[in-house]
Amino acid sequence: MDAPSKLLLKLAKRLFNNIDEQEKFVEALTHPKPFHPCILWCQEKPEDSSFGLETALPWQPPFIDRLLLGEKPGQSILHQQGYFYCLDFSSVFAASILLEITQQIKVVFDMCAAPGGKSIFAWNLLKPELLISNEVIGKRLGMLISNLKRCHISPSIVVSKDSSFFTEKVPLSSDLVIVDAPCSGQSLLAKGEKVPGCFHPSAINKNANRQKRIIANSAQIVSPQGYLAYMTCTYSPEENEEVCEWLLKKFPQFQAVEISHLKDYQSHLTTMPCYRMFPQDGLGAGAFTVLFKNTEEGEKNQIDADFLSGVWVNEKH
Repeated sequence: MDAPSKLLLKLAKRLFNNIDEQEKFVEALTHPKPFHPCILWCQEKPEDSSFGLETALPWQPPFIDRLLLGEKPGQSILHQQGYFYCLDFSSVFAASILLEITQQIKVVFDMCAAPGGKSIFAWNLLKPELLISNEVIGKRLGMLISNLKRCHISPSIVVSKDSSFFTEKVPLSSDLVIVDAPCSGQSLLAKGEKVPGCFHPSAINKNANRQKRIIANSAQIVSPQGYLAYMTCTYSPEENEEVCEWLLKKFPQFQAVEISHLKDYQSHLTTMPCYRMFPQDGLGAGAFTVLFKNTEEGEKNQIDADFLSGVWVNEKH
């Protein structure tokens, strides 16, 4: 982008009261700067891994490294061997809400899983007995399966079905459901990518309606006392805070969980505990994230993974 559009300027004013912050936000999208590469270690870090490291943030998980600018981890033999997964630090920020979970998580269900970063993060952190990674877009399945296989994520199963299928077939079955929702992708601009129409109201509303349908279906497969994680890589309130407020009205048994290590990132657009990273902060391209808990009591339904007719990525234990 060479010059900010009227729609971008309008969004900046909605997001920030401070003119200086508005200008920094717009600058970050119209003249993007490189962010530090980031890797998620899936296996024990070898002693001879020679990446230059940035200082870790206080809440940064031990299996995450931020690297110095100029490092190219994707070209490393360790990457090919599945030692780590490359991701944007915004994804780490979004997934870090899972650090607040202290109870045992046996089943993790990633509803919009490709290319696999959130699935791998949850598997690494929570050590579930089963990881189910769903991706409804067929052309993205190969990438998801390849990443899970390369990183030796096991036991994991990949399925490709609409979210409504699971509501009917496996309700109240998953201790954690992750919804990294399809969105207008506005933060891709901060990475220097082109995203035509991402600020247009029709595109934003179309995405918001799709997000509401997916999160509503996903909420119904969360087990009693289980968790629902919702996150996007976009900035529009319609796709973020407003989706969450809609969810709580429709499913009042859910409550948003305060994430202690992200209190400095609390969204000022709502009183609900939910969190935003913006590109002008210099850590990543941007993200929105919130963790809900299903406060209902009751029995969890058992899930028969073979019934899902998925692809076992690695051997079952």
